Amino acid sequence: MDESTLMNTPRSAAAAPAADDPILSVRGLRKSFGSIEVLRGIDLDLTRGEVLAIIGPSGSGKSTLIRCLNMMEVPDSGELRLRGRPVARGFRSRNGSIGVGELRRHVGMVFQHFNLFPHKTVLENVIEGPVVVLKRPRAEAEAVAMDLLARVGLDAKRDAYPNHLSGGQKQRVAIARALAMQPDVLLLDEVTSALDPELVGEVLTVVRALAEEGMTMAIVTHEIAFAADVADRAVFIDRGVIAADGTPDAVLHNPEGERLRAFLARFHA
Repeated sequence: MDESTLMNTPRSAAAAPAADDPILSVRGLRKSFGSIEVLRGIDLDLTRGEVLAIIGPSGSGKSTLIRCLNMMEVPDSGELRLRGRPVARGFRSRNGSIGVGELRRHVGMVFQHFNLFPHKTVLENVIEGPVVVLKRPRAEAEAVAMDLLARVGLDAKRDAYPNHLSGGQKQRVAIARALAMQPDVLLLDEVTSALDPELVGEVLTVVRALAEEGMTMAIVTHEIAFAADVADRAVFIDRGVIAADGTPDAVLHNPEGERLRAFLARFHA
């Protein structure tokens, strides 16, 4: 057994998954910060082409969960698998497991506060990963980056620096940067919560287009109407557990449970 995996998984479990198996899955995921247990045994699957909306009150554990999905936060216990292969704690892949480095090549992340390099131009931000991590020729990386910037409506800003962009523009650059790594899964952690209300729509338009193109995504969001329209599935995280899991119609329009109904009522007041 590889003791660096999250749950000491036998090597035989690393066999190639069937076509309908989850592309990303977690079992028994737990995470604490000090004496506070934030995630209390999460089981979750994400299948190829699925758009999953993750909702819940502040402090419920939803952002911690999505950060655990690409090991930005290391779970205390539980199992994380990519295409059926266990994910190890170490950076490198070994003994049939996937290292954190390989995981992040396949599972991209877009953060709430953009995390762009302030000293690099828009184009330089987008090509950084492909050139440095994937070792792509610069000319090839720039061609891909320009195509992505055009898709998010920012090709004219290629030479601008982040401090000359609006919040919505920064977030669209961050999405293009994540897509430049050609991930299998894109994780979005409350990507509109740091934006002024008038800028939210331009980012959601980009996310909607990705969903229509079949991008596999897990989206932590407070945009309930958007989640209901775009997601294939919604989960409600409450007090560190999944309290509801189903279609957007079932979870968001016909909620069961007092806490879910109370949470959704805030958005219909």
